[in-house]
Amino acid sequence: MQDKLKLKQLADLRSQRWLAPDDMRSFAHRQRLQQMGLRREEFMSRPVIAIINTWSDLSPCHAHLRERAEAVKRGILQAGGMPFELPAMSLGEVMVKPTTMIYRNLLAIETEELLRSLPIDGAVLMGGCDKTTPGLLMGALSADLPCIFVPAGPMLSDRHRGQVVGAGTHTKKFWDEYVAGNLEQTEWISLEARMTRAPGTCNTMGTASTMTSIVEAMGFTLPGATSIPAMDSAHPRMCSASGERIVGMVWEDLKPSRFFNRAAVENGIVAYMALGGSTNAAIHTIAIAGRGNVPLTLDEIARVGADIPVLADIFPSGARLMEDFYYAGGLPALLAGLKPRLTLDCLTVNGNTLGENLAAFESGMRPQGEDAIRPLDNPVTEGAALAVLRGNLAPSGAVIKPSAASPHLLKHRGRALVFDSVAEMNAQIHAPELDVDADTVLVLRGGGPIGAPGMPEWGNLPIPKKLLAAGVRDMLRISDARMSGTHYGTCVLHVAPEAAAGGPLALIRTGDIIELDVAAGRLDVLLSDEELANRRESWRAPPKPRQRGYIRLYVDHVTQADQGCDFDFLAGFEEPVEPPIF
Repeated sequence: MQDKLKLKQLADLRSQRWLAPDDMRSFAHRQRLQQMGLRREEFMSRPVIAIINTWSDLSPCHAHLRERAEAVKRGILQAGGMPFELPAMSLGEVMVKPTTMIYRNLLAIETEELLRSLPIDGAVLMGGCDKTTPGLLMGALSADLPCIFVPAGPMLSDRHRGQVVGAGTHTKKFWDEYVAGNLEQTEWISLEARMTRAPGTCNTMGTASTMTSIVEAMGFTLPGATSIPAMDSAHPRMCSASGERIVGMVWEDLKPSRFFNRAAVENGIVAYMALGGSTNAAIHTIAIAGRGNVPLTLDEIARVGADIPVLADIFPSGARLMEDFYYAGGLPALLAGLKPRLTLDCLTVNGNTLGENLAAFESGMRPQGEDAIRPLDNPVTEGAALAVLRGNLAPSGAVIKPSAASPHLLKHRGRALVFDSVAEMNAQIHAPELDVDADTVLVLRGGGPIGAPGMPEWGNLPIPKKLLAAGVRDMLRISDARMSGTHYGTCVLHVAPEAAAGGPLALIRTGDIIELDVAAGRLDVLLSDEELANRRESWRAPPKPRQRGYIRLYVDHVTQADQGCDFDFLAGFEEPVEPPIF
């Protein structure tokens, strides 16, 4: 490693600006650290390492991170560093309302400012639930200090009536059966205590595992870290190893700007597609890339992933769970089968290149349960994990997940049934008199970054009860909202510009004919340009609800989905500005 990166000296450490000078201000810094019971020797001659921990009593995905932080500290101390645990906002996906997405940028701000404002030389980022991973990475990229990501890990697997069941994916399946009258209430209630039976992120290929895997492929974790189940004994060992490694990264000055580049981003996209990952990852990857000075568009994501089939046989695109993926070798095994599609000379946080890490994996023990990861010549599905759509309904783009959609709906023409809000939809969708059939296109607007606000996961519109009772389990659905990565269905999402920003979605009416052609990358409403122009003349933006504080800041400054939903004043990379110390 030493022949790759020049080692720092003690005087070069960032924390020394706070601690080393012989003046009254630094005297106070040293005094206050000793006030907490620390010896001078513990912080004066060691790298100071922040552990950004997103543990919370109301975040089940991160419920184990309080004790995992102790393993991280152990590794830091053994390597000669001094750990300080710093709590950060915990974005528990299910509990936070109206949506965790609205707070992703707040976590990014918090992470950046924690690292900037304190005497920190390097950081361990602990998280895993959907928006936590991109929030932490966005902030860390902007701060540009040595950092390593410690993923929370997926929860344990479970079964119901002998069948594998996955978090989110089977919740939706069982709910549809319950609404259709095919599932007794007692059985429905019993599922509450079974399907999510241990701490950790969703055990399907939802947004959590998609994002942590992308981050690993980009080089921010130790090899194989993201696939380890949260409750496996390998998980605290990985935490300890990550703590040990961050100290070395500080001495090597291995910060994100030294290894994060376009090739690393494209490696992440290749992994994303092969995993059959969440549509949400398109937004987050664009935002992460932008913070690292890698401008990225939807079309570039589509180009990089164009010929990558789904190889991970994991719900919702496949039929297995993350624990099976781990037994099959996890992300290193998946990437090893994709080496011709990867840039192997990209540096990673352990100081080795991606190619070196994969070679080490391939020379080791053969994993078990290889069926969870398919070879390129026998994919789970030929359909892509993500398709980008454009047309007069989505001039800036929209996305769909073909691998989790119904093939017969990927080319479809139908009459629109439009809902102006999620409240209107919920009030009407199960009404017996609703004018709807299996060919109807359900449309929801007002679910975008500004309109909702925060772009909640409303995009998997419910199938009307009378159609569920008739056996219908999928319909074409279109919205400017998002969809849970654990869910499935023929759902066109992230329509941009959103309706609240004056996008064409605001102009369509119930009865209009909408045409989807995924193979051609088209999404259109069959109206003339003249008719759309006439409707725009009479369109008025819906009144904004009264907002205050952070939510008002969000609505005023968030960008559209195709731009990553970052804040306009934070997107992009600038050289970090060190705080003055007076």
